[in-house]
Amino acid sequence: MTTVITSVLIVTIIGIIAGVGLSVASVIMKVPVDEKQQKIREALPGANCGACGFSGCDGYAAALSQGKTDNTGLCAPGGQAAADKIAEILGVSSSSAEKKVAKVKCLGNCDNTQKQVNYKGVKTCRAAKQIFSGGGDCAYGCIGYGDCVKVCPEKAVKITNGIAAVCEELCVGCGLCAKECPKDIIEIRTMAKPTVSCKNTEKGPDVRKVCGAGCIGCGLCARKCPEGAIEVKSFLAHIDCEKCVNCGACKAACPRKCIV
Repeated sequence: MTTVITSVLIVTIIGIIAGVGLSVASVIMKVPVDEKQQKIREALPGANCGACGFSGCDGYAAALSQGKTDNTGLCAPGGQAAADKIAEILGVSSSSAEKKVAKVKCLGNCDNTQKQVNYKGVKTCRAAKQIFSGGGDCAYGCIGYGDCVKVCPEKAVKITNGIAAVCEELCVGCGLCAKECPKDIIEIRTMAKPTVSCKNTEKGPDVRKVCGAGCIGCGLCARKCPEGAIEVKSFLAHIDCEKCVNCGACKAACPRKCIV
């Protein structure tokens, strides 16, 4: 009996000592809470998409709180409402939050390109890409099995005529579809600005052979752009959204109508 009581007392004393030790440690090692950062985090939608350029919502909130960025309009899913709320927390003027959406850089649908492989494997883009570049003539184009469709939380992506298509009104620019695409043909871009809907970097004659709407790198769009916002690299035109004023000159000049 004495042995049992002694054992209980020893365990109790050890528990008390451990409890006191943990309490002291929690006070000594306490990390100060950044209340401003917490408020900013609560103002963000919590998508953790990384479209802002930081490591999710926590990273963006920390950067704003610590002054690493003063742009309150980087959250695409949160839009202008989040930008205004964050600006109010920081006591600064709200940044303009231009709506950003996912844009599929491929027009190689069933009308513009042909299927050359009758794929019988697992019907996912990622699985298909491990075996070949895709079922179509163009090795750079959309495979069309809808991996992007499955991850879109807003149901803004669907497969239309063989390729992915985005409903820009529903899209919140979270970037999940872009991360999922194994061909890297989905980009998050400013909704109001034009995009070259092609990723093919082959020479013009080779592009013509595989797609009726691919960019041939002719450079007409670049020559017509009054702002110098377009550059042709590796036979493919690229539009700089920061310089683009959406005048429409490039769309009118493009002989392939691949700028949309």
